[in-house]
Amino acid sequence: MIRRCDSNEFDVIYAIVNEAAHAYKGVIPADRWKEPYMSRDELQREMDEGVAFWGCEEEGKLVGVMGIQHVQDVTLIRHAYVRTVKQDHGVGGELLSHLHKQTTSPILVGTWTDATWAVRFYEKHGFLLVSAEEKDRLLREYWSISQRQIETSVVLADHKWFDARRRESESV
Repeated sequence: MIRRCDSNEFDVIYAIVNEAAHAYKGVIPADRWKEPYMSRDELQREMDEGVAFWGCEEEGKLVGVMGIQHVQDVTLIRHAYVRTVKQDHGVGGELLSHLHKQTTSPILVGTWTDATWAVRFYEKHGFLLVSAEEKDRLLREYWSISQRQIETSVVLADHKWFDARRRESESV
């Protein structure tokens, strides 16, 4: 079952994020890795800035979480994590599909360049990589991240984003 997470589930969200994020250790640049991957303060700040978490619940327990954040004219998918034992069982796809239905605006996703499994996951679900130049612009416009993270990340967009950009270029 996919449902919006309650504020009293902060500790469970925190645990899922940090358990699943171990996949990045040794993959992303060493200067970007930290323990825990996402601190409690950082998670709270993300929630305070409008990241709403949705979860996939099985047998009364959250097994995956994914955030959604509306920023200006787009929707961002943020912090998508699935418990290690539930990875490759469709949980992430269910969450992404559900969140996709929650918005009519174009959707953008940022992830680490070297997290090839994450890039493939989003591509499998219809997202396409944007150009390197466009990636830099988007990360500066819609995210609050460091220059180093911009350098080591990619952005994927859904068809609505590409359709909107095509319409813009045709009207010029």
